[in-house]
Amino acid sequence: MSATGSGGRRAEAAAANAANKALQDALAAENAAIFGYGVAGAYLAGARQAAATAYWNDHRSARDTLAALLRARRQQPVAAAAAYRLPFGVRSAATAVSLAIFLEDGVTAAYLGLVAAGDAGLRAFGARAMQGPAVRATFWRGSSLAFPGMPPAARRPPRSPRPPRSGG
Repeated sequence: MSATGSGGRRAEAAAANAANKALQDALAAENAAIFGYGVAGAYLAGARQAAATAYWNDHRSARDTLAALLRARRQQPVAAAAAYRLPFGVRSAATAVSLAIFLEDGVTAAYLGLVAAGDAGLRAFGARAMQGPAVRATFWRGSSLAFPGMPPAARRPPRSPRPPRSGG
């Protein structure tokens, strides 16, 4: 049996399915960010509201790009939900900024899933696409993270093993 036999086709199909799921996950994160920026923007004013509007438009553009990529792969893009459950109540400019950080970190993490795809083109796309939300999160946070998109637990250094106690 050749390398392109049924085992090879199954592996290719599994890789394509994983890539499609990563694209759908990124699209879902973009849709959630679009909704969330609508909420956050209502509590911001001046330059912060202008930034939120610009970032909202960035997410809309990214959504359209992801939808086009999915359609080019003969996949139906996941539809946006009518509403999203926010991770916490937004009742002030401070909580609106916290929401924007949460959203951008979520989008960055979703693109990190594309970086793990088997397709080199999608990996490169994911790596480039992570940059926008990482920079936007830095704007809102006022500082950057060493590894944007990674959960906090994964960013902590591993604990050193304790040397065995000498028995007496």
